[in-house]
Amino acid sequence: MRDATIAVNPNASLEVRTVGRAGTPVIVIDDFALDLGEVIDYGCRSAEYGSDVTSMYPGLRAPLPKGYVRAVLQQIYRLLFDVYEVPPDLGMKTVNAVYSLIATPEAQLQPGQRRPHFDSCRPYFLAVLHYLNAGPFCDTGLFRHRATGLERVSEETVETYLRACEEQAADEPGYIKGSSAHYELYDRIQYRPNRLVAYPGSLLHSGLVDPAVDINPDPRSGRLTANIFVDFVPLAGQS
Repeated sequence: MRDATIAVNPNASLEVRTVGRAGTPVIVIDDFALDLGEVIDYGCRSAEYGSDVTSMYPGLRAPLPKGYVRAVLQQIYRLLFDVYEVPPDLGMKTVNAVYSLIATPEAQLQPGQRRPHFDSCRPYFLAVLHYLNAGPFCDTGLFRHRATGLERVSEETVETYLRACEEQAADEPGYIKGSSAHYELYDRIQYRPNRLVAYPGSLLHSGLVDPAVDINPDPRSGRLTANIFVDFVPLAGQS
């Protein structure tokens, strides 16, 4: 199968936002690539989509081309280390790298898909999200859990958070679209084509899905994004 890559825009606009009461850094880079045509074309013509059995993602996913992933991570590798104060004795490991399309109707959502989620509670696990297709698609919402006050779920707080979720009343009837009885929407990352963002996987977040606009399994016209998940782990030969 052919590969695909991007050329990074040397004039891209970088902003490091701090969000929530904890002041968590979120990296936002606008106009990241000079041209998205090749990576979008690959996602439309060559990628093979299916359900992601490793997560609760409500839609379809397909592997990203290795050349694209390599180009993205080479560009932001040092930035991730600096912004998230990653210890220098750790090395970056790609955990997953996929195209994503929201495709699950609200009536078919599982309970865990009707509330904000976190990707990992590991301290240096990061999510890199690149919005690809043009269109008025949904933003990414950042949430605070009302009962615990948590915005991020760490290894120390995960049991408390999950226990509180079990004790809550029923989840939202469909996709969460804003503040609810159990969650406060305190910030959002606006969807913008060719915007690349990075944030800790421990943040409680969710797409603010409008079913009429965002549920579309066609990579040519749906909410096509590139999602790269990385973790920082001890280098080989170190304990």
